[in-house]
Amino acid sequence: MPDVTAPMITTSLWFDTQAEEAAEFYVSVFPGSRITHVQRYGPGSPQPEGLAMVVGFELGDTRFSALNGGPDFAFTEATSFVIGCRDQDEVDHYWDALTDGGSEGQCGWLKDRFGVSWQVVPNGMGGILGDPDPARAQRAMQAMLGMRKLDIAELQAAAAG
Repeated sequence: MPDVTAPMITTSLWFDTQAEEAAEFYVSVFPGSRITHVQRYGPGSPQPEGLAMVVGFELGDTRFSALNGGPDFAFTEATSFVIGCRDQDEVDHYWDALTDGGSEGQCGWLKDRFGVSWQVVPNGMGGILGDPDPARAQRAMQAMLGMRKLDIAELQAAAAG
């Protein structure tokens, strides 16, 4: 019988030369996070000797590997990380931290200073946008489409009419 346990999946992020800086930044933003290891380039490597080659880090229970692989690849919005937030204070914390040096998008999306895309979303957002009353859901959707950082109170007020 095959092993039915789920495999450990680690998200790998490709940076030009900022992997260690990015990992340090992310662990400073997310409580309960840590850098687990740093592997450095040696002599004769394709990158400068001493530069971090691979940085392992954890954001909460999620494992990441950051690679300094050179300028060949860039991040796009086709991949993003969703942060489910308990309340407006959490939305504000992650939004403010991750847009520092980055850029705001619409509807809770942003790009951080390294070009990585994030969605900062209040828990219960699906319930607001998926309200059984189509008029409430539509009002909330219209309010969301006009926002950058999501505002829970404004979304609830819009749904209520």
